Amino acid sequence: MKTAIVGAGAAGLACAGRLRAAGEDVVLFDKSRGVGGRMATRRVDGLSFDHGAQFFTARGDAFRETVSGLVAAGACASWGSDERSVGVPGMTAVPRALAEGFEIRTEHTVSGLRRDAAGWTLSTAEGAEAGGFDRVVFALPSPQIVPLLAASGYALPGIESAVYAPCIALLLAFERPVPGIATEAKFDAGAIVWIARNATKPGRDAARETVVVHASADWSRAHLDLEPDASKPLLLAAFRDATGFADAPTYAAVHRWRYALVETPAGAPAFFDSELGVGACGDWCIGGRVEAAFDSGLALAAMITEEGAAA
Repeated sequence: MKTAIVGAGAAGLACAGRLRAAGEDVVLFDKSRGVGGRMATRRVDGLSFDHGAQFFTARGDAFRETVSGLVAAGACASWGSDERSVGVPGMTAVPRALAEGFEIRTEHTVSGLRRDAAGWTLSTAEGAEAGGFDRVVFALPSPQIVPLLAASGYALPGIESAVYAPCIALLLAFERPVPGIATEAKFDAGAIVWIARNATKPGRDAARETVVVHASADWSRAHLDLEPDASKPLLLAAFRDATGFADAPTYAAVHRWRYALVETPAGAPAFFDSELGVGACGDWCIGGRVEAAFDSGLALAAMITEEGAAA
């Protein structure tokens, strides 16, 4: 059996790994240049920023085992406490390790699908087509899956109930460390909810002070449609108010995450229509954590392999 997985983040890679272990043939598609989704690292001018997920924890046995393997391979390490892990030398190291050995077609933005006697065929915004799939798995934010399925005449009831909040990230570099913050700071009110000194994470260049600032969900919603250059001075002013640190940054940039934080999960581990051969998984199924995305991918793979065994 051959499965197409749209989305090469934690959920898609976990699903792919379990399907491959069961003897399935898997091809992954992702619109980005690399893998990882929100487990992202931006590198520019010799600087490195983890501008999406800042760290992850492992509470369940399956993810603990995976993290142990990643630690042994040098792809992740603890940050700040034994309970929190980060990719080394950047967050993208984790999905890259999980992606080893897979056929992954990056810069493929899946925009449509159709089904005929030969199976499922995917079409992309870049003008490519890929067919002959027995199943299609969507490992994307649910608000992206719903219209994509609908445009092709299909649906997975229940996935539309998940609700996301956006997050606008400000990336800053300074000549000296930000005072008063050891590794990170959290805020309960105001425009900013999180500040991380990225350079304090293992495997980073400690000589370069790189800082990631995450805006609150309410602030991000109110400013999501602003161009990055317009929201950047607003967030920089909020950062200065929160920290009292007025040094001019040597680098500043903004990244908008439209689907960042799961506010209302769909309430099921994953979704699968065995008659159609279409499934969906992601952190939005369970809750907003990297491990939730991973567990959702495993849950969908279990549904698929159990359905195959029953057949």
